Amino acid sequence: MSRPNQDWRAALIERIRIEALPPEKFSHQARLYAVARDLADAGTDPVEDDVLFGAAWVHDLGVFTGHRPADPEQLKQWDSTAYTVAHAGAVLLECGFPADKIPAAIECIRTHEGHGSPTTPEGIVLRDADLLEQLGAVAVMRTTAKIAQDTRFITFADAAGSLRRALDSVPGLIHLAAAQAMAEPRILILREFLEALEAESGGLLR
Repeated sequence: MSRPNQDWRAALIERIRIEALPPEKFSHQARLYAVARDLADAGTDPVEDDVLFGAAWVHDLGVFTGHRPADPEQLKQWDSTAYTVAHAGAVLLECGFPADKIPAAIECIRTHEGHGSPTTPEGIVLRDADLLEQLGAVAVMRTTAKIAQDTRFITFADAAGSLRRALDSVPGLIHLAAAQAMAEPRILILREFLEALEAESGGLLR
């Protein structure tokens, strides 16, 4: 595992700080890398840290305002991962990321969503880390922040429905034993939140 000159890392963070709009989307990248790094450290397969760092920081380029379509109908059909795969290499290269590692970073991004099938150790930990971000208190914050900012989230009920779907589907997608262990308290928190939300609102969230 190599950890060379860190200048490109600082440059990439600052680039994503500018690109990550709305601004609350910025912190997802730092958490994703930290959790993926923890999963990598708990595993037995060696992980190339430069590849993991680069992929984690640029993986959501296609979801940022200014990159995704503004038109609601176009947004419904938008493939943010395909967009990121097409554009992430240029961003990484501009920030000084090692050119020979760009294909590996792009491959991680290509398979990072829940339906993806990672082909590398870096891709496996990145995907599970991204799934973990869809559970627990952080998931509640991330989802409610989208209300009135995203065409899918107009009301509180939309956000609650999204969280319920995550609770039902995400745990079964997690691959690594270490990630499954990390998911357990997050699942409990999300379930308790949704139960409390239903009890307090009486189903009247709209």
